Amino acid sequence: MTARETSAYPRNHPFRFELSEEVHTRPPEALSAPLRVSFLALAAPASLREQELLHVSALAERFGAPPPRSGVSHYSVDLGTFRLKWERHSEFTDYTFIAPDDGTDWFATSAAQTVPAEWLKAIPGEILVAANVVLAPGTDAAPDYEGLARRFFAGNTLIGAKVANGGAIALTDVRIHDDGFGRIVILDQGMTTPRQAGRTLQRLLEIETYRLMALLALPVARRLAPALSAWEHELADITAKLAEAASDDELALLDRLTKLEAEIDSREADDHFRFSAAEAYYDLVQQRIEDLREGRIEGLQTFSEFTRRRLTPAMKTCTSVAGRLRSLSERVSRATQLLSTRVDIARQTQNQAVLASMDRRAALQLRLGETVEGLSVAAVTYYIVALVGHAAEALEAAGVELKPSLAMGISIPFVILFTALGIRRIRRHVTKENKTISEGGASET
Repeated sequence: MTARETSAYPRNHPFRFELSEEVHTRPPEALSAPLRVSFLALAAPASLREQELLHVSALAERFGAPPPRSGVSHYSVDLGTFRLKWERHSEFTDYTFIAPDDGTDWFATSAAQTVPAEWLKAIPGEILVAANVVLAPGTDAAPDYEGLARRFFAGNTLIGAKVANGGAIALTDVRIHDDGFGRIVILDQGMTTPRQAGRTLQRLLEIETYRLMALLALPVARRLAPALSAWEHELADITAKLAEAASDDELALLDRLTKLEAEIDSREADDHFRFSAAEAYYDLVQQRIEDLREGRIEGLQTFSEFTRRRLTPAMKTCTSVAGRLRSLSERVSRATQLLSTRVDIARQTQNQAVLASMDRRAALQLRLGETVEGLSVAAVTYYIVALVGHAAEALEAAGVELKPSLAMGISIPFVILFTALGIRRIRRHVTKENKTISEGGASET
């Protein structure tokens, strides 16, 4: 029964095997001096992922090697004249080419020159890091660092250290040379295994790659700084006017605040990932430097010292700008809430005034209605009594002994009573209907 055929046990978690294999991803190559390495790290969006895999597969098939499986994130293969190591990361993809030393001067030729030129040029993405590395056997004598700098690093100041607990010496000038590549020299002073040499190389290349990835946030911070100053000035102007603003000015101030808040929130959403990623990459740089297990070389700046002096200030700038952006967003949000509350209170006060005015008008309308009701009773009574008089005159003419004036006088109290009751009943019916309609509209709202 294989590891995956565990039917006699509870079923496997969907990610059990994927997560178990994660610790074995991107293993270091086994390296033995002398050899040469070319390294490329290219920024590539997710849309190029399939194209990258097809490109690597085409190179493998060209040399008769099995291509990488679909969906893999790393691939290593020996193609005869060189070895290829391909790794896909979240924001970039790197290619490592390893070739034997050809006996020429260091950096006179590179491992990348053994790779088909047309294939190299067609690699998807944009180059972020390019480095040529020489892994050479060391000697018992101390290296001539000044001579190495003049001969292979254009006379630039070297940084370096003993690494791998003194098993090797690593040197670089952290510069891009005329061929478009940086340069790293690793002198093997007695590393215990080829895997240790591979790990040392991998850490040095990761330091360079993660350093550049962390610094991607620096141009963003520099572009954002002037906008932050303008936004802070705008907020200060709004809050100063807010303290003395009349109710008529509050809506205009609220409109300025909401526009300012929208601009800041949009920019924060755009740049949040870049600043967060910069912090993560910076932490990785620190960790990889610690993994080097540096030993000082007299007269040379170590990798950790270089990072503290050159990379840390840039990261502090990014952190400061990101903090200013978050703080400004919070301050604008508080000011918007405060002003919104003031506008709501003003509106409620206006609504209360309108309701009070409506109550006064309703009371006046009630009194007017009562006055009109009294006049209506009198008018209706007048016309009905007149009709009674005409009816009495008709009866008198027909021979009935009846005095019209007496009939009219006797009918007046009864007409007034029934007319008043009828008008009051009609008013109550109309009032009830209006109340029902009002209650129905309020419940719908």
